[in-house]
Amino acid sequence: MFFTLTHDQVQFCYGSKRWQYSFNEIVELGLLKKKKSYFLENGVFIAITAIAYYCMVFSDLMEMYYIVPTLLCYTIIIISRFHTDIDAEYYVIVKDVYKREIRVKIKNLDRPVIGKQIDQYLNLEFDRMVQKQKSNT
Repeated sequence: MFFTLTHDQVQFCYGSKRWQYSFNEIVELGLLKKKKSYFLENGVFIAITAIAYYCMVFSDLMEMYYIVPTLLCYTIIIISRFHTDIDAEYYVIVKDVYKREIRVKIKNLDRPVIGKQIDQYLNLEFDRMVQKQKSNT
């Protein structure tokens, strides 16, 4: 269990990250999905393509010795890009009443469990708000 919910506090423990808030201090608690960017792979692809075109147009390489290294580099880039199945990174984000924001990066395998625990927190928070409204009226 990553979240521990008591009647007035929320405790979070994930790896070396630990925090604790009371229910009244939390403004927002949720999961953030950040799409992974491939700037390095795209930049290397563009650089290799530019070098290959330069060799093709401006060099005296008649036998096209630049084709094999270019194709080899393309193969390495494609393998590195599609080797991992991870297309997004997930974070648990907490905003409190003191205008602080905490982001904790979580593993993709832990996302469903943490999502369910955040749903439990939101259900408890909703029930607390309903009870507060009933007691005020």
